[in-house]
Amino acid sequence: MEQSYFRKGFGLKDAIQGALSGDYHSAVVDEIRARGYRVSVGDLTVRLAQEFGFCYGVDRAVEYAYETRTKFPDRRIHLVGQIIHNPHVNAKLAAMGIEILARPAEGEFDFGRVTAADVVLLPAFGVTRADFDRLRALGAVLVDTTCGSVLNVWKRVESYARDGFTAIIHGKYQHEETRATASQVTKYAGGRYLVVRDMAETRLVCEFIERETGGDELRERFRAAASPDFDPRRDLARVGIANQTTMLSSESLAIAAELRRAMVSRHGVAALAEHFRSFDTICSATQDRQDAVLRLLQDSVDVMVVIGGYNSSNTSHLAELCAEKRPTYHIEDPQGIDPVAGTIRHRVVGTTAEAVVRDWLGAGPRIVGVTAGASTPNNKVGETIERIFGTRGLSLAEALA
Repeated sequence: MEQSYFRKGFGLKDAIQGALSGDYHSAVVDEIRARGYRVSVGDLTVRLAQEFGFCYGVDRAVEYAYETRTKFPDRRIHLVGQIIHNPHVNAKLAAMGIEILARPAEGEFDFGRVTAADVVLLPAFGVTRADFDRLRALGAVLVDTTCGSVLNVWKRVESYARDGFTAIIHGKYQHEETRATASQVTKYAGGRYLVVRDMAETRLVCEFIERETGGDELRERFRAAASPDFDPRRDLARVGIANQTTMLSSESLAIAAELRRAMVSRHGVAALAEHFRSFDTICSATQDRQDAVLRLLQDSVDVMVVIGGYNSSNTSHLAELCAEKRPTYHIEDPQGIDPVAGTIRHRVVGTTAEAVVRDWLGAGPRIVGVTAGASTPNNKVGETIERIFGTRGLSLAEALA
């Protein structure tokens, strides 16, 4: 009988290495790294954060997708949503004949085209338990690229549900990863969850914990971001904290501390363990990239460029960190920079609005800091840096020759 579930790839890394390198490698990035993450031409300097771009989990997911196409050259292959939040990577997979299954804003994935003869890729974010069970029932071969850091969060919220604690998840309730994480509590009868987006929402929860007032308002506020039968009085008596792995680490820690404070206020320190649990589940790669950009911002940087998909959570948070210290431009890809027109097209940090800015580099000597989200391939970073120099009419190739 054919094996129908794979989590460790197919041992075809050597066979796909050439394709991966051709699609995502950057000689420019390699050379800048070798030069101490800094390159100058004329009076313009670009400094790279020392941690940026593809993380281990993304590398693994993309490799498994390429291996899957090689392993099953004649099979129909479907991908449940985007494998990662980068439009170029997903476009590459589509060009390889992998069909990306879409999910409407409200509703579930349509698996109507999936048959037992097909192969289905599960993305790095994971899928909900309901979607996994539906796919298993169809009998298709499943290739699971769920990131190990995400799996660790799942284990944590499962333990909360098993022990009768409501999982409070710091994340974006519509994000694929958070939806998948929240669904893990359903492994246990009575398992419940609540998703808080930020400190403002956390304080609403804390106010109820401390005073047990406003339950109806709280239930309505979190109607789409909580268990279907969420009851504040019952479900906020014992809580365990977790987070979407790509959130701002400092914010996740502050949210956990605020919820702990509320529980101490309500139940006292002696009873805290009976009512509160917390573990830092921020992915180490996310933390490394946030720490690296903070170190870069401590030095002489005039402006920051952050590269990555607009729908990439970890990229958006990098942009938020940068915008607190320097003028920051979050671009989705190198084409956001037009060297001829001298413009940059970017998403305004903290909004969904896109803007085009002229003369964004300014005049005179400038130092531009560059970083990229964990789903941004190196070739897009290299192309961006070339366009930054091109905006001044400078040739990076000559400097690196």
